[in-house]
Amino acid sequence: MTKKDFPWLYDAEYMSYVGGLLETPEVQKLNEFTHHYISTRLLHSLNVSYTAYKISKKFGWNKKATARAGLLHDLFYYDWRETKFAEGSHAYVHPRIAYQNAKKLTTISKLEKDIIIKHMWGATIAPPRYKESFVVPFVDDYVAIKEWTQLMKMKWKHHKLFKKEKLS
Repeated sequence: MTKKDFPWLYDAEYMSYVGGLLETPEVQKLNEFTHHYISTRLLHSLNVSYTAYKISKKFGWNKKATARAGLLHDLFYYDWRETKFAEGSHAYVHPRIAYQNAKKLTTISKLEKDIIIKHMWGATIAPPRYKESFVVPFVDDYVAIKEWTQLMKMKWKHHKLFKKEKLS
């Protein structure tokens, strides 16, 4: 493990906010779920959490709530491509499931609740109530785009290798 690959592990302040949560079996279980085809849900959540934390820290906002809620924003245990809900789409339902799961792990502040519930803002109607609640949805999209880009790079590299082998 290098600092470049896992910078959050080397950030003592960040780890003081999320380290206890990271040690729980409930959060560790996120490592069992593929997320955006190339990542695990835990790694995705860590990337969202740490990036949102750094932004909140830079602007002097509530970095602790942003870090914790960013980590817990996708705390659900099903494959969203297969599981369907009568209550609505995955975009609407999973933030509420994540919030319910997060409440079982730790005390969740009003700010953290808003961040978790509203992290799909744009795909859902209710806008965030706090400035920190705007950070996580944008960072979530940014991280998802980075993950998708990595997947496309891998596919393109594989495609080029496969074409070379065919031509030979």
